Amino acid sequence: MHGGQEHNLEPVEKKHASWWRVNAMAKRVGAFDGTAVTYVIRFGARGWNDPADPSPVGDARAALAELREAHPGLPIVLVGHSMGGRTACRVADEKGVIGVVGLAPWLPEGEPVAGVVDRDVRILHGTRDRWTSAPLSKAWAERARSVATSVEWTPLPGVGHFMFRRVSTWNRFVTDSVAEIRLRGTM
Repeated sequence: MHGGQEHNLEPVEKKHASWWRVNAMAKRVGAFDGTAVTYVIRFGARGWNDPADPSPVGDARAALAELREAHPGLPIVLVGHSMGGRTACRVADEKGVIGVVGLAPWLPEGEPVAGVVDRDVRILHGTRDRWTSAPLSKAWAERARSVATSVEWTPLPGVGHFMFRRVSTWNRFVTDSVAEIRLRGTM
C-alpha cells in the first residue's frame, strides 16, 4: 500500500511517486519470492482526509475482499509505506490477514492498535525521516506489543522517508519480514 498525505482528494495516478515507488518494490519482492501473489492497492484519493472515515481504509477493505474472493484461504501479509503503513495497521483485522510490514509508517500519537490484535508486525523506519515520526512509530510498536502476536521495530540509521537511500535494505526487509510472518502463520 502506497503513501499519501494528510489531506488530498486528488485521485492517485501511476505518475505519483508514492504509487510507483511501492509498485516497483512489489515487482522486486514478487520476483524474489515466486510463491507469493503480490498486489498493489491504488487508493482512490491521495489523502487520509476524514479522520472519522479515512479514504484509504475503505479502499483497502474493498481490495482485501476482492483478494479473498480471488484467492480463498490465502494468508495475507500487508505491506505499506507511510500512509499505506497506517492503513495496513488499521485493516489488519480483516479475515485472512496474518501480519503487517510497515515502512516508515505514519503512526501519529493516539493511533489505535486494535487492528493488529493477534497479528505479526514488522516496522522499518529511517532515523532521519522528516515526514513521519520514527519515535512515534516506535511508541506505537511498543503499545501494539500488548495485543499483537509479535512486534519488531527496526531503525534504519541515517535514512529518510522516501526509500531512495539503501533501496536494497528496504526491499530485503520486506522479503525477509513477509517470509518470516508467512512461516509463523503456518505454525
